[in-house]
Amino acid sequence: ACGSAGEGRMTGACPDGARRFFPAVSSPAAPPRCPAPLSGRFLPAVPPRRSLPAVRRRFSGGQCEACVKYVPARNQTARFSVPSSWLCNRILKINSMKSLKIGNLCASMPIVQGGMGVGVSLAGLASAVADQGGVGVISSAGLGAIYNDYSKDYRAASIWGLKEELRKARAATRGIIGVNVMVAMSNFADMVRTAIAEKADIIFSGAGLPLNLPSFLTEGARTKLAPIVSSARAAKLLCRKWFSEYRYIPDAIVVEGPKAGGHLGYKTEQIADEHYSLETLVPEIVAEVRAFELEHDCRIPVIAGGGIYTGEDIYRIMELGAAGVQMGTRFVTTEECDADPAFKQSYIEAREEDIEIIQSPVGMPGRAIRNSFLDRVKEGLKRPKSCPFDCIKTCDVTHSPYCIMLALYNAFRGRLRNGYAFCGANAWRAEKIQSVRELMASLRAEYETFAAGLKNRF
Repeated sequence: ACGSAGEGRMTGACPDGARRFFPAVSSPAAPPRCPAPLSGRFLPAVPPRRSLPAVRRRFSGGQCEACVKYVPARNQTARFSVPSSWLCNRILKINSMKSLKIGNLCASMPIVQGGMGVGVSLAGLASAVADQGGVGVISSAGLGAIYNDYSKDYRAASIWGLKEELRKARAATRGIIGVNVMVAMSNFADMVRTAIAEKADIIFSGAGLPLNLPSFLTEGARTKLAPIVSSARAAKLLCRKWFSEYRYIPDAIVVEGPKAGGHLGYKTEQIADEHYSLETLVPEIVAEVRAFELEHDCRIPVIAGGGIYTGEDIYRIMELGAAGVQMGTRFVTTEECDADPAFKQSYIEAREEDIEIIQSPVGMPGRAIRNSFLDRVKEGLKRPKSCPFDCIKTCDVTHSPYCIMLALYNAFRGRLRNGYAFCGANAWRAEKIQSVRELMASLRAEYETFAAGLKNRF
């Protein structure tokens, strides 16, 4: 941006009218080039032999001196003088969020918006998140119910619905758009094939181990594959299975801890056990993945989800080795979330004691907000008359207390008397409805403030 230092004395006019000086140096190693602009401003390179901790000590409580001058080492003749605001920005860049790279995809913010069905995360939410630099994810669960007007055939409507949602998302953003497909869905194969054919950037797949997911890739397909696991053992098994059978290496691995929302890949007694906490799981899975990376000379980013709520949470889990985070609950209370306002309001009104673990008809425990519908289920007052969708492989209508597809669809439409809202463990902390832009900005600010605070201690 400023040209190469070390080319003799150079003076350049900056956006704020200040001047920079890059005199020649007698040292064999030339000072680094000026980095790319941050927030539309050109920043000076940190001079050689000037340690960042030494520079950082000049700042206290966010305040800095009027200018910072660099005095070269004895074998140098360079003089370096810059406005302090530039150096502040330079240091902020060091504390800023890292990008998330998945193959040739690069999200400027390391945040994957979790797929939430039925209908909670469609094109509206996914495109808004992608547009702000995250990874937006469309949930493929229940699309046949949402697009019932297109066809009464649930599977045909689901395929059409996914095509429509991907089309809408692509029209709204050029960011990264993924699709979440649950292994437990009876139309799992249809949804995976459709996502690949429609060139979704990435498929996230959980609610069971997607051991055969690479088999659906077609020649020339660009769609990345990211399995969702809940243990280091599952991550190891899946990596080795994919490589031995398909010669395919996961493009990313998502680990969901027991504080996640929706269906949980844990036994009920494991959910509150600290041995299964996300903070325990992430280092274990990262270590397992690193061993596989060394063996096969590859890179697999680990993305952590389940209970991540603030920018500080993001920083802490990334310090444990995660390359990024998956967040669902925070995005429910956004203007762009595709669910009915009543669904979002149930989060705002929820108290901590309202968040409970339920036993889903799918055969897995799940986390939801207690309401009158779930109370009636406990009392045995709910019983499905028939199965209108055949949407889940493990669902047996003769033993199910209710149709989960109808319950979640009703909640999505705001009819919470006939359904309920899945949620993460921190849903009760929601206070307001805000835009995705505001949420992403606040997460970045929280992350950077916390990171700067930690660095200032040392």
